[in-house]
Amino acid sequence: MTAQRIRRLASVDETQIEALADLIVDCVDGDASVSFMHPLSPEKARAFWRRVAASVDAGGCALIVAEDERGIAGTVQLRLDLPENQPHRADLAKMMVHRRARRRGLGEALMRAAEDVARDCGRTLLVLDTVPGSDAERLYARLGWVRVGEIPDYALLPRGGLAPTAVYYKRL
Repeated sequence: MTAQRIRRLASVDETQIEALADLIVDCVDGDASVSFMHPLSPEKARAFWRRVAASVDAGGCALIVAEDERGIAGTVQLRLDLPENQPHRADLAKMMVHRRARRRGLGEALMRAAEDVARDCGRTLLVLDTVPGSDAERLYARLGWVRVGEIPDYALLPRGGLAPTAVYYKRL
């Protein structure tokens, strides 16, 4: 396996925003359902990551990245800014690994790091959703996440067409 580093970013600079934008564009180009339609412009991708960076600065989001010899190769977010009656949980979102770095354990490492960060933030319950039958769904099931059910016609796939989503949770 290639050397990798997993870390939580306390803030996000412009170089990291550029790398994260390249990552999400690559994922959308590869048909990942991560909230954007194909083609995703670098400008729109950078604008998205600037909003995430503002949330990181405000404490509403924990951003974890995986880095390889070429830079940021993966990421996952914990959305912490939830209603006051939900201080015990976080939403896990935008778990992505660049196509160049897949099948090397980065997804699992990111998920384990996200769980550790959630515990450090006092969270005891995580939730996420994913496309049924995806590589991500298989990873979540392997890591002990519990499938709650499926919602039909939840979102558009990057190149069009409705797709369901599978909802998962994990107690920490």
